[in-house]
Amino acid sequence: MDGAMGLRGLLCVYLVSLLALQAMPALGLATGRSKGSEKQQALDTTVNGVLIRSLKVNCKVTSRFAHYVITSQVVNTADEAREVAFDVEIPKTAFISDFAITADGNAFVGDIKDKVTAWKQYRKAAISGENAGLVRASGRNMEQFTIHITVGPRSKATFQLTYEEVLKRRLTQYNIIIKVKPKQLVHHFEIDVDIFEPQGISKLDAQASFLTKEMAAQTIKKSLSGKKGHVLFRPTVGQQQSCPTCSTSLLNGDFKVTYDVNRDKVCDLLVANNYFAHFFAPQNLTNMNKNLVFVIDISGSMEGQKVKQTKEALLKILGDMRPEDYFDLVLFGSQVQLWRGSLAQASEANLQAARGFVKRFSVAGATNLNGGLLRGIEILNEAQDSMPELSNHASLLIMLTDGEPTEGETDRSQILKNIRNAIRGRFPLYNLGFGHDLDYNFLEVMSMENSGWAQRIYEDHDATQQLQGFYNQVANPLLMDVELQYPRDTVLALTQHRHKQYYDGSEIVVAGRVADHKLSSFKADVRAHGEGQEFKTTCLVDEEEMKKLLQERGHMLENHVERLWAYLTIQELLAKRMKMDGEERANLSSQVLKMSLDYQFVTPLTSMTIRGMADQDGLEPTIDKSPEDSQPLEMVGPRRTFVLSAAQPSPTGHSPIDPGLPNRVTGVDTDPHFIIHTPKKEDVLCFNINEEPGVILSLVQDPDTGFSVNGQLIGNKARSLGQHEGTYLGRLGIANPATGFQLEVTPQNITLNPSWGGPVFSWRDQATLRQDGMVVTINKKRNVVVAVDDRATFEIVLHRTWKGSAVHQDFLGFYVLDSHRMSARTHGLLGQFSHPFDFEVTDLRPGSDPTKPEATLVMKNRWLTVTRGLQKDYSKDPRHGAEVSCWFVHNNGAGLIDGVHTDYIVPDIF
Repeated sequence: MDGAMGLRGLLCVYLVSLLALQAMPALGLATGRSKGSEKQQALDTTVNGVLIRSLKVNCKVTSRFAHYVITSQVVNTADEAREVAFDVEIPKTAFISDFAITADGNAFVGDIKDKVTAWKQYRKAAISGENAGLVRASGRNMEQFTIHITVGPRSKATFQLTYEEVLKRRLTQYNIIIKVKPKQLVHHFEIDVDIFEPQGISKLDAQASFLTKEMAAQTIKKSLSGKKGHVLFRPTVGQQQSCPTCSTSLLNGDFKVTYDVNRDKVCDLLVANNYFAHFFAPQNLTNMNKNLVFVIDISGSMEGQKVKQTKEALLKILGDMRPEDYFDLVLFGSQVQLWRGSLAQASEANLQAARGFVKRFSVAGATNLNGGLLRGIEILNEAQDSMPELSNHASLLIMLTDGEPTEGETDRSQILKNIRNAIRGRFPLYNLGFGHDLDYNFLEVMSMENSGWAQRIYEDHDATQQLQGFYNQVANPLLMDVELQYPRDTVLALTQHRHKQYYDGSEIVVAGRVADHKLSSFKADVRAHGEGQEFKTTCLVDEEEMKKLLQERGHMLENHVERLWAYLTIQELLAKRMKMDGEERANLSSQVLKMSLDYQFVTPLTSMTIRGMADQDGLEPTIDKSPEDSQPLEMVGPRRTFVLSAAQPSPTGHSPIDPGLPNRVTGVDTDPHFIIHTPKKEDVLCFNINEEPGVILSLVQDPDTGFSVNGQLIGNKARSLGQHEGTYLGRLGIANPATGFQLEVTPQNITLNPSWGGPVFSWRDQATLRQDGMVVTINKKRNVVVAVDDRATFEIVLHRTWKGSAVHQDFLGFYVLDSHRMSARTHGLLGQFSHPFDFEVTDLRPGSDPTKPEATLVMKNRWLTVTRGLQKDYSKDPRHGAEVSCWFVHNNGAGLIDGVHTDYIVPDIF
């Protein structure tokens, strides 16, 4: 391969639209052959020499906020370069927050920036006459993300995509739908869904459209206990086969996890780190009677399958109406036609007459959308004004169209104004857009301006079911004019808290910030109109329960509540922006951009460039999120070739972000010796920990953020009988539960996110990895530097043993380079010394060894006997180290460390 890295990338970024489903890579086409005996076949699972070694989706849900990580590792088993692809479908409602590629030991990570910069890059390529590769793909509820690179012979590539979304409750449940389509057998295939809901989980189910009931029972593992739910799907290669002797995969379809939470409380309030989330879904309410008008497009373009499916859906909906409901039908082509022209009760006789009307109407003419809608609004307004018995019903207006206004009033801005002035906020308008030949943004803005929402109906065989599915969401209104009120001087940055109607099976979610020192006065008052009565309730924070939850989940819960607020706020600002022009639109754009960059979301105003990857002109590939109504598979140009290159290491071998090694020594190394630098005294303390091999010690633990560093001890393989067994650090685990970040370091490998099958590096690699504020720099054969935002920097050094060495296996050293911004509550064997502390050394005297004087160390009102000695610091010279003179504290640091050393033994590396 050309280039220093032996790697060229062929990149095609599919820039996609803005809304809905879930995800899974689709790589290659399986053409392998089976070999061996009938009893034990060894399947050839490669396609053109490319093997998908692992494909994993990890989904962690905390209080409706879902964090997904998709990791795929592919191997080129051929003796020549092969192109591989990472191909996933993610929810349109989701925001990508991270992406990384690791290939041939080089890492390329996503960097989110404002879209203007990315657009300039694209224009530069286009103006210079190049074939800029830009593809938009729009599916029903998902957007497609595809990237191709060429991997060298006998090499591997790992892709990792992270995205986040708030799950929306529909028809009494939350849905996690993961699109599964690997196209070949995968050695390690896994979907792991972990759910934590403070209200408690009431039901949990999982199913796959491509599995029989028997196969699903064998391969899908579910567990549910209180607040926690878990689903694991890990089929073997044999279970993936489409038939016992086939080398093709049966995994092709949707993997769906559904759940709901306990509703024993009217509302539920979560408050963490001055952010709150309020979930409102009251139960046991009486269905409200409704006034319903359908406004149906019967223009010529509806001819054929569209009108047939529309009629089927209307007939089914009429069959589901309750006798207490009132309804009418309005049709518009060039002219407006009415079934009754006023609301009629849903008696059996009226329903039968309406069915006849639906079956008989035919399509013709242009599209008088404005006229049809105004007539439907008039029918609802007249009923509310002239029929007192209907004034307390929940009124709804539902329009279905497949085109743009071509008859009567056709100016869109005037139509929006007409509809707004006619409805006057009295009831919601829902717009259904049939097919792609329409201005969907126009329908969306119209619905949003009138308390409703728009939904696209796709021209597929199941369009009837799509129409019925929409209706089912609004078929059972329970409350009207819902307002969630909070003390004005207590709450800031509130998301939408007024809703025209609340429907059975749904949920209202409001999030915001609680002003400093105002938590004691924080509450929520809910006011609404129900069937025949007023609805009132007050929600208070259960402080004891919140304490328990924070103890249980720590910073993960805090982080999720804040990101849930940020996600909802950005979505609402984007929706408002659609309706604005001029300065108002510019102000909203500025707010969205700032929040998108602050929270590292790829939104319609930001792009993610893949740093380290560049084309021949030095341009970086870009991951984008386009408007929802982008055209399907619009190819702007063919693929471009990008040369993948990694940033060269600095002369010192440290990451460019490394602020440099400070003149302080705090770390643990060799047998294992803990070295504690005390800047105030310009002196050093040290101690050993004598424990058995296999024990895991807490080195750094920050309870405010959840960040931790744990180290596992290994023994000396060549111990003689009765000899003291030296122990060394043989494994380090660095974790940030708030973001799902994990880093496992051993003398053999460095693994990012091992629980999810993340990329694996060796100490011979040179790479920089970024994930959610964490930066990991692997400096070839030297060290690993881990930076945690701007709060701390750590170094891991590798000690290789040599023939004749007293130590017979490789081990690690760990050093804290900078930690002054760590939380004041940071603890652990090293972490407790992150902040200045005081001590005094007195009564210097000869020790039992003339070369090692003794003294008394006074600290925390304790008097300790300490011995002067030498320890090795390897933070500046990992190979030879430097001698450091320190006061040695005996008995496993007793008196120096808080508690006793066994308090720092933990059960797991993460």
